[in-house]
Amino acid sequence: MTQRLSKLVDFSLIENLAKNEHSRKYEGTIQYGTAGFRTKADILDHVLFRMGLLTVLRSQVKKADIGLMITASHNPEEDNGVKVVDPCGEMLESSWEIIATKLANVEDDKLVAILHKIIKEYNIDSSFPASVIIGRDTRKSSSSLLQSAIDGIKAMNGIVKDLGVVTTPQLHYLVVSTNTKGDYGPATIEGYYKKISKAFKTIVGYKVDHEKVESSKYSAELQLDAANGVGALAVKEFTKYLTGTLEVTVFNNGDGKLNHLCGADYVKIQQKPPTNVPVIPFTRCASIDGDADRIVYYYTDEKNKFHILDGDRIAILVAAYLKELLTKSKLDLQLGLVQTAYANGGSTAYISETLKVPVSCVPTGVKHLHHKAMEYDIGVYFEANGHGTVIFKDSAHKTIKAAAQDNSLPKSEQKAALILKYVIDVINQTVGDALSDMLLVELILHAKGWDVVTWQESYEDLPNKQVKVKVQDRNAITTTDAERCCVTPKGLQEEINKIVSKYPRGRSFVRPSGTEDIVRVYAECESYSDIEKLTAEVSLSVYNLAGGIGEKPQVPS
Repeated sequence: MTQRLSKLVDFSLIENLAKNEHSRKYEGTIQYGTAGFRTKADILDHVLFRMGLLTVLRSQVKKADIGLMITASHNPEEDNGVKVVDPCGEMLESSWEIIATKLANVEDDKLVAILHKIIKEYNIDSSFPASVIIGRDTRKSSSSLLQSAIDGIKAMNGIVKDLGVVTTPQLHYLVVSTNTKGDYGPATIEGYYKKISKAFKTIVGYKVDHEKVESSKYSAELQLDAANGVGALAVKEFTKYLTGTLEVTVFNNGDGKLNHLCGADYVKIQQKPPTNVPVIPFTRCASIDGDADRIVYYYTDEKNKFHILDGDRIAILVAAYLKELLTKSKLDLQLGLVQTAYANGGSTAYISETLKVPVSCVPTGVKHLHHKAMEYDIGVYFEANGHGTVIFKDSAHKTIKAAAQDNSLPKSEQKAALILKYVIDVINQTVGDALSDMLLVELILHAKGWDVVTWQESYEDLPNKQVKVKVQDRNAITTTDAERCCVTPKGLQEEINKIVSKYPRGRSFVRPSGTEDIVRVYAECESYSDIEKLTAEVSLSVYNLAGGIGEKPQVPS
């Protein structure tokens, strides 16, 4: 098989490109993490070239189109990255993350040997016409990195389908819709907009979907912080299809620096509104991130106090709504919710004790949540940072569709099933999609007649805080139990346990970043007055025991 492929691929050309135009100039190791490769843009040229090579091989192994997205999501503008998308729109298979890391870091003169090894190990069929769907965000560096990837794809005789500037979720959508021959939805960007907006407009304008809300507090107006990223372009396009149903006013629409003092990550971490967005008491606002796969809502009250409605809040809103529709339709489908350790303890208690919905905890990273959610008939998953979606099993989809078309059912049951059918089309099930999630939240608030304050008051979060501690080597931190327990360095977990025990309903955990040498510290407890001290004490322990560098955390007196 290797000999057959060798006749088709000019490996001397690949070797020449690897040693010259796309040589490896960075001596450090670049690791494929939970969100692919992500680092400074100026050291990524050789990585993109090699990922171009890899996606061709992956396409031939899977005998399907593969996606390649050039983005660094919520990172600063000077960064960039690349992630590979598998045929069903899911993240790259874990075993191939290891291959990607090896391929990205091997010396230039050993690159071809690694390619031959992959070809032989996977018995790759070179006769399959490999095809790679590429998208990129709005970063200045993305255009040149795109060309590096294209050079790699073409060197392996792959076919390039360049989508241009798109959101990450749009790329995921295009990959799965292409591979399912349109069964998931029309395999075009226009098809993406039309499918989601049509379902949204049908639900909010449907006269039989919900009992009339006599005193609705919902207002079909939203202020959206687009993080100066690609999401601003997508929202502008979406509004063409949403006329008469939702008015979205976009701020940070590309005039400023990407993700600078704005975006979902900034709002979530800093717990304050983004820059350039008017602060009007009780106005419903949302922030998305640079590549539009995360969203959080927020508002300020009359005392200028900031209130955030993050991924936990969105997950509970969605799960409660779906449970309500399942109850009304009397469909026997298992609904489950998946969180990470970052989920607020207040949300977890509400889900399990009030909603009575099964809840699971998995390690950070969308791929972990996604796989766990697939175990349920309907799986809701969200990270606290606002990245998440809902997955419907094919069998559940068929059951819902059949009930929606069954005129023998009582009208109330059929109506609920019909709404569920349309809800499925609003959701981008392939990955967290800030814009489809936004429309999902809006249709639920519309259905319930809720304003943002009513949503906030549905349950009470525990006070919490997230901080970063710079360390010499993030790999010094290892964890277990879905990242809730620190294994190394020795003694750190014992220190955390000792600190947490001093605070009522206290909880804290630490985990290494997947992309940079920092340790993320999360803490929560019963009292707002204690949260700063709890977080600082844990951060200081990390600094002392895990090789902290830079400014030492200070514990308030």
